[in-house]
Amino acid sequence: MNRPQGAFGSLLRSWRNRKRLSQLDLALDAGLSQRHISFLETGRSHPSRYAVRQICDALQMPAAEHDVMLVSAGFAPQAADATWSADVRAAVEASVDHVLAGHDPFPAVAIDRIWTLQKANKSAQAFFARAGGTGQPNLLLDLMSPGPLRDTISNWAEVTRALFRLVDLEVARRPHDADGRRLLDQLKSLPGVADAIADGPRAHPAPVVTVEFLIDGAALRLFSLIATIGMSMDATLDDLRIETLLPADEKTRRWFEGLPQRTS
Repeated sequence: MNRPQGAFGSLLRSWRNRKRLSQLDLALDAGLSQRHISFLETGRSHPSRYAVRQICDALQMPAAEHDVMLVSAGFAPQAADATWSADVRAAVEASVDHVLAGHDPFPAVAIDRIWTLQKANKSAQAFFARAGGTGQPNLLLDLMSPGPLRDTISNWAEVTRALFRLVDLEVARRPHDADGRRLLDQLKSLPGVADAIADGPRAHPAPVVTVEFLIDGAALRLFSLIATIGMSMDATLDDLRIETLLPADEKTRRWFEGLPQRTS
């Protein structure tokens, strides 16, 4: 968001090249003329707010990058328009709470794009406390740092490789995501992480990566589903993820059905 005004043309050219589109391709997708795209890239024309929206939609840019483009063109970011946000955010908040509570007795958490914890249901609180979680805000740092939680994961290297790749792909979508790049550097600096992500996958990897925990002698296998807010134009809402952990076998299902729930 600190991108200087007047940088719109170079940003536009960079995004168009990243998407491997010609000026004509982008013009057709955005409903603009090729000449106008050319003039925008060279700075001969100044974009309207409407043109910025059309171009960002055509380039399938994340909401945060859309805001960067608006600022570079001299406009306020979408996040500055709070006229509708109170009602929408209240509805989203209630919906997230509903999904988390409805997923009990299995763990579910609300996180942002770099896995900073926002909310957790009772099952997630109870499970991660039992597994040795430290309670630090970022789940990936908690999981990949040496300690009790990491020690409970039998296939830690495989899980680390898969999770790191997810974050790496997310950061790659956002050229100006300083927080994401900082997290990747933090993760790679942790003992064992660089080696884990450097190892190649097995010759015949499973179709779904399960996280295999060993807790109090019980071998538990979980896989995850991740949901996002559909068609969000707000950077904060676009960042929101709901991860639900599900049992990969009946033994794990029965274990969670008997797990005492925390009340706080």
